[in-house]
Amino acid sequence: MGRRRTVNRDLPPSLHVKGKWYYHVTSTPPRKWTPLGSDRSRALLEWARIEGTEPDPSVRTFDVIATRYEREVLPGKAVRTQQDNMKELVYLRAVFGRVLIEAIKPHHVRAYLDKRGAKAKSRANREKALLSHIINRAREWGYSDAPNPCQGIKGFPEPGRDRYVTDAEFEAVWTAADPTLRDAMDVALLTGQRPADVLKIRRDDIRDGALFVTQNKTGAKRAIDVTGELAQVIERINARKRERLSAFLIQDDNGRPLSTLALRGRFEKARKAAGVAFQFRDIRAKTASDTNDLGHSQALPGHKTRDMTEHYVRPRIGQRVKPLR
Repeated sequence: MGRRRTVNRDLPPSLHVKGKWYYHVTSTPPRKWTPLGSDRSRALLEWARIEGTEPDPSVRTFDVIATRYEREVLPGKAVRTQQDNMKELVYLRAVFGRVLIEAIKPHHVRAYLDKRGAKAKSRANREKALLSHIINRAREWGYSDAPNPCQGIKGFPEPGRDRYVTDAEFEAVWTAADPTLRDAMDVALLTGQRPADVLKIRRDDIRDGALFVTQNKTGAKRAIDVTGELAQVIERINARKRERLSAFLIQDDNGRPLSTLALRGRFEKARKAAGVAFQFRDIRAKTASDTNDLGHSQALPGHKTRDMTEHYVRPRIGQRVKPLR
């Protein structure tokens, strides 16, 4: 067992100071001295990396704060958002990981956007948004009182998706689809819900004459009347003979719920066979566009404002106007 420290008692084991430099020192001979630099915060971070342990929470580097963000903030987000954020953190950590949070300046953010945006503009925008949120949390947690360097840094313009799916295109893919994919397409069209929300519908979500949906992305709740074509589709799904019955409405014949990857694969196959190019998510926009009633278009998909619905619908079908005569 090593001797007790007589100086620098606030440092963790194996971290030593010699002159102005910090070193990681192995505990078994021959001892190896690894220089970690003259900055205490960065030395503590490097020590934690070598030791394979959590960094000291007093260290104000981006990596330490991002680790706390993962632990305390990410779990409260939707599953898909958590997955996206974890991918975005890989890129942010590669650049800002060892940087003190107050040392990140607006020109650093601009440089990051420009370099990352050369290959992926939309991803660069998402990563900048996450960086901004993490820095704001760092300010709330007391790591820094410096202004948010992302403030005022404009991202890249992102043209909205304007693909409108015609009835003929939908029918062509539907005809080429297998029964399970047809179920998913019909439920998506009639309810206007996102693909992930369609796949998570359970049979017990249908009660009291309505289909109850809580959207993953926004948490918005909808009780959609099970009437008309939607009632017929649900009746068709329930009447189909299967080997096993799943708790989920959209399922394989063997009782397994359809995953996002399985939906994508089946849809790609049907789309290719039909010779049509649109994405499954475009079905939601078709629903909003085909109601011919902005109030209905806003309520069914769960848009928060009428302006959002108009922005969502009009680029796809154009604004309906009367001729001169």
